[in-house]
Amino acid sequence: MEAVIAVFALLFLVFIGLGAYATVKAVGAAKRGVDRTIEQARRTVEDHTLRAKSFVQIGPPAEIAQLRLALRTSMRATQDALCAGVAEDESLKESLGLFERLSVHGQELDADLRRLESEPDRAGLGARLPELRSRTERITKSADSLRWAVRDRARRFVEDDLGALSEQIDIEAGALRHWTPAGPTPGQQSRPRASHPTEEQAPQAITPPSPRLTHPWQKKPRPENTT
Repeated sequence: MEAVIAVFALLFLVFIGLGAYATVKAVGAAKRGVDRTIEQARRTVEDHTLRAKSFVQIGPPAEIAQLRLALRTSMRATQDALCAGVAEDESLKESLGLFERLSVHGQELDADLRRLESEPDRAGLGARLPELRSRTERITKSADSLRWAVRDRARRFVEDDLGALSEQIDIEAGALRHWTPAGPTPGQQSRPRASHPTEEQAPQAITPPSPRLTHPWQKKPRPENTT
């Protein structure tokens, strides 16, 4: 009896543990989903703010906003392309590693640009713009090159698969159109060979001559033995 009670108690504890584990996992997944939603909303608001600053402000602050917006747009698009492609093509893991290294430089540049947005010294800010513009162009150019390479690779795979599929369909279509039977059908009889004409057997005409028509006004032929 004590063994049965111990077994039931152990099962009860196992079920409690499993329930707690499932609850923790569900809460963690929900928290990650909420954090992801909040992060996306924050990025969207910040992008709209930068776009508004680039149109409203003038001078170096407007260019700073444009540089931040171009940097964030290029890096986010490349990240989305790599994350979507690595799920189907494992060879993109190395490319994803290179992008992570590039993201470090992008985050440092974005932090520098963010600090310079509130810089009151317009002259000093204008002097630093060429260097900031060059860094932004180098990072965005590398990100764009990596993103387009990933897209070209995916498109090439699709074209190769479509070409192979088209060839298989053409072969199958040709086989379906080949409906000529290999031998005579069961109801079909073989024709006899035509015999060659000899002296004993004269060739017969295809259409025998029709009898000559006689008209009532013609005279009857006279027999030859009459005098």
